[in-house]
Amino acid sequence: MSPEHAEHIAILALGWLAEDDDLLSVFLGASGAQADGLRAQAKDPAFLASVLEFLTMDDAWVIAFCDANQLKYEDPLAARYALPGAEAVHWT
Repeated sequence: MSPEHAEHIAILALGWLAEDDDLLSVFLGASGAQADGLRAQAKDPAFLASVLEFLTMDDAWVIAFCDANQLKYEDPLAARYALPGAEAVHWT
């Protein structure tokens, strides 16, 4: 997946989170982001990665997000791996 497509998916995810006040509140608390700064932060690939990191913590969120956006269930995680900070760790 290209970084550009991954960013697009992350922006969709951010919009999806913003539609649910309770879930957005949990995201803001977990990420330390401020609601009034989301639009500006949406331009930062590292912030977008944090959106996908949060979303992929719960299968129910992934399913609901993907169903709402006609995406494959594996797309959010694939997008997460295409953004900064998700380099593969090799233990051997």
